[in-house]
Amino acid sequence: MAKSQAFLALLFCFLLIASSGMLMAEAKICSRPSKTWTGPCIKTENCNKQCKNWEEARNGACHRSGIGFACFCYFKC
Repeated sequence: MAKSQAFLALLFCFLLIASSGMLMAEAKICSRPSKTWTGPCIKTENCNKQCKNWEEARNGACHRSGIGFACFCYFKC
């Protein structure tokens, strides 16, 4: 009984350490204005498609830039 409890406690500690290590290994996301988008960005879904298809980004979105909105693409840093 004591051996199985010790084993479970060690297993639990290992899983906690492994899961926190995985969180640190996730890639950071960097954004930049789209290089292929022209004009104001009105629909985020169109920006998202263009960033994915033309610039090989993870996704894209319209964000305020100056007076209007611009398309920004998001990549792994």
